[in-house]
Parts: sequence; structure tokens; C-alpha cells
Amino acid sequence: MPRPRPSARQSSEAPSETSSSTSPERAADDDTDFFMAQANDSQSSIGVANFREVHVQSSRAVSIPPIGRLPPEILIAIFSKLALPKDMLACMQVCRNWAANCVGILWHRPSCNNWENLKSVASSVGEPDSLFTYADLIKRLNLSALMADVSDGTVVPFAQCKRIERLTLTNCSKLTDKGVSDLVDGNRHLQALDVSDLQYLTDHTLYAVSRNCPRLQGLNITGCAKVTDDSLLVVSQNCRQIKRVKLNGVVHVTDRSIMSFAENCPAILEIDLHDCKLVTSPSVTSLITTLRHLRELRLAHCIEIDDSAFLNLPEHLTFDSLRILDLTACENVKDDAVERIVNAAPRLRNLVLAKCRFITDRAVLAICKLGKNLHYVHLGHCSNISDAAVIQLIKSCNRIRYIDLACCNRLTDQSVQQLASLPKLRRIVSNLERVHLSYCVSLSMEGIRPLINNCPRLTHLSLTGVQSFLDQGLTAFCREAPPEFTQQQRDVFCVFSGDGVTRLRDHLNQKPQRHQEEATMYDDDEELDEDEGQMTGLMHATGISDDDYINVPAHD
Repeated sequence: MPRPRPSARQSSEAPSETSSSTSPERAADDDTDFFMAQANDSQSSIGVANFREVHVQSSRAVSIPPIGRLPPEILIAIFSKLALPKDMLACMQVCRNWAANCVGILWHRPSCNNWENLKSVASSVGEPDSLFTYADLIKRLNLSALMADVSDGTVVPFAQCKRIERLTLTNCSKLTDKGVSDLVDGNRHLQALDVSDLQYLTDHTLYAVSRNCPRLQGLNITGCAKVTDDSLLVVSQNCRQIKRVKLNGVVHVTDRSIMSFAENCPAILEIDLHDCKLVTSPSVTSLITTLRHLRELRLAHCIEIDDSAFLNLPEHLTFDSLRILDLTACENVKDDAVERIVNAAPRLRNLVLAKCRFITDRAVLAICKLGKNLHYVHLGHCSNISDAAVIQLIKSCNRIRYIDLACCNRLTDQSVQQLASLPKLRRIVSNLERVHLSYCVSLSMEGIRPLINNCPRLTHLSLTGVQSFLDQGLTAFCREAPPEFTQQQRDVFCVFSGDGVTRLRDHLNQKPQRHQEEATMYDDDEELDEDEGQMTGLMHATGISDDDYINVPAHD
């Protein structure tokens, strides 16, 4: 007796609870918020379980092809491999079953990268008699591509989207508290909110966040200068699952709210306090001591921080999770603090001490203890460090990929010449990509040639202000100075990028050869001294560019 054909599973049936899938990352529609650079902490709900509330009327099929008998979770896995939204739309038009299993993927993160797309999405969301409830399918909404075109009126249609998990409104400068709070109100699913550079935003929005978003994991309010401690205190008390907090440029932030985050949000992995000048050493000590999972701490231009922030760390504790520490322009941080930092956080990978102008060779020698863990070090403007310390640093930390020594004016070609003799030097420098040596005025052409010859991946070399490279024959390979530079700045500008590095390398390698030929013509016994085996460990690692060194906006 033939086995009866199994009935097809329709998407409107109750799904299995054992499978779910997430939307693929499509390059043509990538989010740009800072959370997308991190691992996905949310359990996004694209999958069969999403379609419990999707009611699709369909008549019983007389004959169902094999693909029509696939379980919804298999169909979703297949459809998720489609890279282009137009392909997904074509699949939706095949039949209702396919439509029900495509729609969640297509609407998980609708493309709003131009005004026409935004109007189309907004009209569909607001359509009362649509086949699907699109407002409930949107999990990620990113309007940052439209920037100043977005106003409070623009986001009105999206106020009914109460299942958004990631909301990105970066640089939507016309938005006010009303527009943002309307999107937040009633949304219990929000996990990441990026409202950076919304100058009109105040505490009102953050109070709304604290009332409505208990699952919040990421908050970026960079540049929201009107926000104060009062609302941040409430957020820290009500959104205890927070993992990433960016408060750069929120100038009213003080120790009160920072300590509250340390006390109430134990899951924090990353906190940025760039230019929060009211933050002082006790709150830094509290953050490091209390947040045992803290990986990234950025304190650039927090000028009130001094050695006590680190000297007061408990002696018996080590902080193995800490990987990134940025102390740019924290001038009161000196050698004692650096020594304590290295002992307390032995697995630091990125250490930024740019413009910590009082540190000396003692601090650099302490950094050497990080050994193979150190990949990125910025010592720009640390003018008290010498060749000996730099040589020891490169010798000890043999996995450094980037180092910035710009404006370290005590450095000479000796660093290059001695580094050439290190047995592991070739492995050290072979991965270097960016090197900043601007205003290291004692460097010469003979010191730079081994660097570019032994760094095949080098794509950026900054030598602004280095007299040996301001010759017209070399600046021909240099990129153009930014248009806003003054004539004086143009005269010392010297940055080689991309093909310019290759052309400079070829030029420097040809020049000694010509000199050798000329010397041979006059004296066969005379030989020119070539330093082809020499290398350097002078490298670059941060976002501070040459242009910052001459007090203009960065054009790195």
C-alpha cells in the first residue's frame, strides 16, 4: 500500500520552537552604527517563530511540488542566502508560502539609504490593509545615511514599529527629543540605540529610554552635549544589561553617573569618555576595579585624570579582560601610572599614550613587559623617549603591527640602524601598514629606506616636517595637502599613501644605484655604503594624524 503523501507545512501554522535564524549581513545594505562592528549580542528573531501573527489565506493545493513541502525553517535558510533585496522580492511574488517565509528577512532591516527608499518603506508601514504587518517585522532601522534630511516628521510613520532592536540615527541633526522618544516609547525590544551628534537631544529622551528599554545593551550618545548626569544615572539603574556605552563629548558627565554605571551594570565591556573633562581619577579606578569584563576604556582628553587612577587599583587584582586603554592627552599620567597599568592589565593589546608628554623611557621599558600581547602603541608627542627605549620596545613586543612615534624629536636613525640587527625584525615589520614619523626631525633618507623596503604591506607613510623629505624630487610622490591648509602648512606637508609609497620606494632604490654607477666611472675601487639590510620599528597606530599635529582637522 503506498505511503500517503505528507501534508505541506504552511507558514501560518504553529512553528517548531527548536529553530530560528538571523538575517544575513548584506553588503549592499550594511548598517553603519558602531554596534554593528561588534559581535551580535541580540537574539534577533527572524525565523519561523516570527510568523505566529502572520495570517495568510491560502486554498488547499491539489499538487504540491517538492520544494513546497520543505519546512519553513529550511526555506528561510535558503532565502537568507540571497544577497540582493530585489531577488528576495522576486521570491515573495512566487506564492504566498514563499512570501510568508521571505518577508521577515526582507523587512528585518529595510533599506533607507536614500529618500525614495525611505518614502516607500514608510508608506508600506503605514498601509492599513497590507497582507503583512510590516511594522512588527522591522528589527533594525538605520536612517543615518539621510542625516540632516531627517526630522521629527520623517520618523512619525515608524512610531508604530515597536519591535525594533537596533535604532541608528547618527547625524540626523534635525531630530529632537520628540522624534526620538516617539520611536522609543513602548518599544521593549530595543537593544542598541545610536543617537550620536544629535545636538538638540536632552535628558528627556534618556528618561524615555530608561522607562521603556530594559534590554538595552548599547548606548551611543556621542556629541549630545545637553545630556546630564541626572538622566544617565536613571539609565544606569534601569538598563542593567548595558554592555557598551559611548559618552564622548557629553561634557556634563561627572563621576556620579560613571560610578553608577560601574555599580549597576556589571556586563559593561566598553565605555568611551573622550573629552569628558569632569571625570576624575576615582571613577576610573571604580570602573576598572568593579567591571570585571571590561575590555575597552577610552579616556582621551580627560584632563583631570592623574596617576592615582591607576596607583589606587587593588594590588591583589589583575584585570585580564582589559585590551584597549586610551589615555590621549592625559598629561597628568606619568611613568608610575604606566608601570602600574602594565602590571594590572598584562594582556593589554592597544595602549595609547599620545601627548602624555611627561612619560619617559621608564614608561616605555614598562610597556615592554606586555611582550607579544601588544599590537598597537601610540607614543606620539612623547618627546622625552629615546632611541634606546624604542629599540627595546620593538625587541620585546615582537607582534607590534602599528606604532606612532610622531613628534618624538629625540629619535634618530640609530633606531633604524640598531633594529636592523634584531633576529626577528623581518617578522615584526612585515605586517606594518601605517607609519607616522612626522616631525621626527633627526631622521634621514638612509634611515627610511630600509623601512619601506622591508614593509611590503605599507600603505601610508607620514613624514610631515622631516626636512630630508621635503625635496621636490620626493614630494612629487606625496599626496596633495588638504585644501584648507595654509601655505605654511603646505610647505611642510609630506604624506605618502597607496601608490605614492610604491613610487617612493622605487625612487629611493634607484637613486643609490645611479650613485654607484657614477662612482664606478671614476674609481672602480670606490664603493658606496648601502644599508639595504636595515629596518625600523617606527610605526603608527591611531586615529591622530599628521594634520592633528599642526592643529588642523584630521585628513588621514
